[in-house]
Amino acid sequence: MNILISLIVYLVIFGLIWWLVSLLPLPAPVAQIVRVLFIILLILIVLSVFGIIPGGYLPKLNL
Repeated sequence: MNILISLIVYLVIFGLIWWLVSLLPLPAPVAQIVRVLFIILLILIVLSVFGIIPGGYLPKLNL
């Protein structure tokens, strides 16, 4: 249950950051690179929350 709550919290924070970055007036090539980096980061967050890869860079959430 704790893993599910952590994943939801991380995804909400990730979505807010993605939304804020999308508001920036970036040129098209830079926006494409930023979008790809955010997708890679999203995959890393999901894999590290479920313990598939070590997620030492993500803080532990004690709720």
